[in-house]
Amino acid sequence: MGGADKGLVKLKQKLLIKHVINRLILQVDEIIINANRELAQYSELGYPVIQDEMAGFVGPLAGIALGLAHAKHDYVLVVPCDSPLLPLDLAARLFKSLQVSNADIAVATSDGDAHPVFCLCKKNTLPSLNNYMHQDGRKVSAWQKSQRYVEADFSDNAAAFINLNTLEDVSDLENLIALENIN
Repeated sequence: MGGADKGLVKLKQKLLIKHVINRLILQVDEIIINANRELAQYSELGYPVIQDEMAGFVGPLAGIALGLAHAKHDYVLVVPCDSPLLPLDLAARLFKSLQVSNADIAVATSDGDAHPVFCLCKKNTLPSLNNYMHQDGRKVSAWQKSQRYVEADFSDNAAAFINLNTLEDVSDLENLIALENIN
């Protein structure tokens, strides 16, 4: 992203993080942002901003752990800031999968691919996650699959999991949105 923090890159004149928040706001009771730089800009969005506490770069697991530790509710929906088309029914479908399977973690999949950072976790998975990270575990899917785990199929909306890693990706998505009138 040319050195820019992903969440603060603009898509259609709006920050990526705002696209994500707009899709989450009606699905969840609480939003917490995990950021490690540009904290003042993220704070301006009006939600709690928490910074990684573990030394070194632990990756997405550190953010998941912080969400589990700081959330006021028993379930934590995790999403990245670089997927502005996430499903408007993500929370509901992941929750239903958790309930039906009596699982602790539900992960979104589409077209046979798992999307580990799109997940719903029960808060009681935090001790296991902390233990995994303290043993130098870093792979999100490996930890998830060590729990009572279920996958929820979103193949009917696979485009929702497009993630933006470069400025070219942002430009390509803007063109796709314009062509297909995607909201």
